Amino acid sequence: MNDLTTAMADIEDEQVMDLVEKQVSEGRDPFLILGDLKEGMDIVGQRFSDNEYFLVELVMSADVFKRSMEKLESGLLSTQTEEESGKIVIGTVAGDVHYIGKNLVVAFLMSNGFDVYDLGEDVPPEKFIEKLKETGAKVLALSGLITITHEVMKQTIEALDQAGIRDSVKVMIGGGDIDQSIVEYTGADAFGKDAMSSVDIARKFIEELA
Repeated sequence: MNDLTTAMADIEDEQVMDLVEKQVSEGRDPFLILGDLKEGMDIVGQRFSDNEYFLVELVMSADVFKRSMEKLESGLLSTQTEEESGKIVIGTVAGDVHYIGKNLVVAFLMSNGFDVYDLGEDVPPEKFIEKLKETGAKVLALSGLITITHEVMKQTIEALDQAGIRDSVKVMIGGGDIDQSIVEYTGADAFGKDAMSSVDIARKFIEELA
């Protein structure tokens, strides 16, 4: 492990911030920095599973990761491709406040030229519909880490139908235990296993709706 991954895994707040700031100022690729942070977060997750870390450490690590992402944001934006790939509305569905996975997806989408509207966490169906109509986005990405969000995702997609826009919007879902069976249950169009696969799915959706 390198210093940044180790600091993230050990939840060394100040050290993580200092290393991120230093690497950004030195011009290191922001996605390499992001990769190191993600690797550290994976270790945090494993330590939590092994009962080495508890909920307080998990919350602390999430906060450090979020603030690191904020430092990287300008660098991630500067790596965007010149041609816009399409508009995407994304958010964590109502009842869930997890954001790490969603933020990674947002970062990768932005770097691949997508115009991303991140509504944040605990987003009710009507907010997604409002933003889709406002922006004309053709892709909706729903995130949810806990099991109860499967039902909320289904309700959100049903709300698109009720609003008369389901046929013009492709929906991808992701997070936690999401698989093809959840896609079928919720009425979504696809699921993303990780941030990179979400980019591929988004590209495919935009092409299909062109």
